[in-house]
Amino acid sequence: MAVTKKTPNPIDIHVGARVRLRRTMLGLSQEKLGESLGITFQQIQKYEKGTNRIGASRLQKLSEILKIPVSFFFEDLPDSQPGATGSFTEGDSPNYVVDFLSSSEGLQLNKAFSNIKDPKVRKKIIDLVRSLADDEE
Repeated sequence: MAVTKKTPNPIDIHVGARVRLRRTMLGLSQEKLGESLGITFQQIQKYEKGTNRIGASRLQKLSEILKIPVSFFFEDLPDSQPGATGSFTEGDSPNYVVDFLSSSEGLQLNKAFSNIKDPKVRKKIIDLVRSLADDEE
């Protein structure tokens, strides 16, 4: 009998990516988060990759530690039911927003942009980025 490697559930991958996103936004290491939960940083790694599923009570505790509602973990969840109504999804495309915001560049850009208080300056930055993106095409 051949042993097949089980692939993580897409929802577990998404929830794990949201844990990583919020953890990095707060500047927490995997080790510090693990200590807060009473588990190892390796377990946090498995959660963030979606390799291990996060139970309901642990998800609740994570939301308390990360100072977010539990619903945060499920925001922008890819539509798992094709043809479902009530939400706009891009089908099977990767969740590029979470991927970008989880990257070092995305995190730095998000933090810096969030510190700009003047809405006119923020709009000018958005216009600049769009202009640069158009030049790339």
